[in-house]
Amino acid sequence: MTTDATSSGPPTGLRESKKQETRQLISDVATGLFLAQGFEQTTIAEIAAAARVAKKTVTNYFPRKEDLALDHQDAFTASLAGTVTGRQAGESALSALRRAFADAAADADPVAGFSGLDFARMIADSPTLSARLRDLHDLREAALADALADATGSPRGDITPRTAAALLGAVHRTLFQRIQELTLTGQDNARISATVIAEADSAFGLLEPSLADYAAA
Repeated sequence: MTTDATSSGPPTGLRESKKQETRQLISDVATGLFLAQGFEQTTIAEIAAAARVAKKTVTNYFPRKEDLALDHQDAFTASLAGTVTGRQAGESALSALRRAFADAAADADPVAGFSGLDFARMIADSPTLSARLRDLHDLREAALADALADATGSPRGDITPRTAAALLGAVHRTLFQRIQELTLTGQDNARISATVIAEADSAFGLLEPSLADYAAA
């Protein structure tokens, strides 16, 4: 008979599964309340009560209230850098990012900005969420700059990858905002996808003269 200390509690996999379930429950409850009564008007205490957990449990999983609403933020900030790191042989950073955006738009990916009308309105109506979203765009651009520096063998912080990241990040930021704008007009995802894929072709095309071969794998 084993006396392993780990046998006194549930297996690690089960504990992690329960944590993920709790996190998802809190996120789902919070989103429902945000959509029903507005982000600014909803308190952490209300979310905790609705989810039937302690207030501290909510803040342990989500240190900031904005984290409850923008639960794709980690994937969002890493998305452009990840595309550059995983680009195909012979593919430039611009080509990889252009391809990845077209794929995301075709799939109506929430990380690209396809959030649905109610969610888009919630963000537009909240100064806190709008400000946090701008911060996330900045963080995504900074991560892209580091990925471009690594891809080209430049020091992190070098002006060239930072400038390239600023240009590429600006296109993605503009397209994200465009998706949100079209969502707020009530257009469905299929129509929005068709519009922004065509517009993305023009937007990325503006960068071809300077970045067509930059950071080719």
